[in-house]
Amino acid sequence: MAMMVPTLPGWKVETLGDDIAWMQFGSDGRLYAINPENGVFGVAPNTSRATNPNALDTMWGNSIFTNVAATAEGDVWWENLTPTAPEGLTDWRGRPYAPDLGEPAAHPNARFTAPAGQCPSIAPEWEDPAGVPISAIVFGGRRARNAPLVTAARDWRHGVFLGSILNSETTAAASGEVGKVRFDPFAMRPFCGYNMGDYIAHWLEMGASRDPSRLPRIFWVNWFRRGDDGRFLWPGFGENCRVLRWIVERVEGRGEAVETPLGFSPPSGALDLSGLQVPPEDMDELLSVDREAWRGEMDLIREHFGSFGKHLPGELWEELAALERRLEA
Repeated sequence: MAMMVPTLPGWKVETLGDDIAWMQFGSDGRLYAINPENGVFGVAPNTSRATNPNALDTMWGNSIFTNVAATAEGDVWWENLTPTAPEGLTDWRGRPYAPDLGEPAAHPNARFTAPAGQCPSIAPEWEDPAGVPISAIVFGGRRARNAPLVTAARDWRHGVFLGSILNSETTAAASGEVGKVRFDPFAMRPFCGYNMGDYIAHWLEMGASRDPSRLPRIFWVNWFRRGDDGRFLWPGFGENCRVLRWIVERVEGRGEAVETPLGFSPPSGALDLSGLQVPPEDMDELLSVDREAWRGEMDLIREHFGSFGKHLPGELWEELAALERRLEA
């Protein structure tokens, strides 16, 4: 999404980075962020002109690829880079590629990295040491069912709670059984260098010591909800700008919202769907909160919180209790 090409007229995306933000509060009380990295990187399979054209344009040269396939001409290739695999491929293990074996040419977690300055959408401020102001923090999980398309937190503390219960169904990019629900607080589980309970406490302390009106708004998104037939309900990619537009409107004090047990979501008709062919029933499903399904997740969240022991701030247990009450209301 960092390199997204938006589909809504009049909107543009500028890229600062695609992976890490270092943040601190400025003299005006707002949170500012810089990108500490010199490059961009990502999983190669399924990166294509359709999914991320700016990424492909970024890696025109000066780039590194790991565990991809090689073409007969010495170029790189991975699944879905093109509709069909070119002839004469060498797979990521150095063997002649044989489609009939049913094995991918590139490893499912094959990667690319390229200089950020080569990205067509790179922002002019991307190397400014002053950073850029942060108006919203968006946490994204990957759930086929329970998580709605977008949810706005009630306040900073509730937003920290949502970040703490962020979870996804595992993919090839994470160790463990594929498809298993895995809690990943703040999408930081592989990167947090100290007890996650203390990390959560740091987020709460930031909010408690600052003017709430100057804090970024916190949101939760899920682009990966599926219908009963297994298909993705939301088109994703550049169309995600429609959800980001609503997020911007909420930050600016506009944008319609309805209350759900999880937070606030756009009502039917609040998202700009012009030019899209998303059936109304799909949008209803995308934005719905299944109370029964969420009640079934409470024990999972309690187990997750229990793993932090005495390090977990009591405010998180209070937020969990409040969620349970709303689910029963």
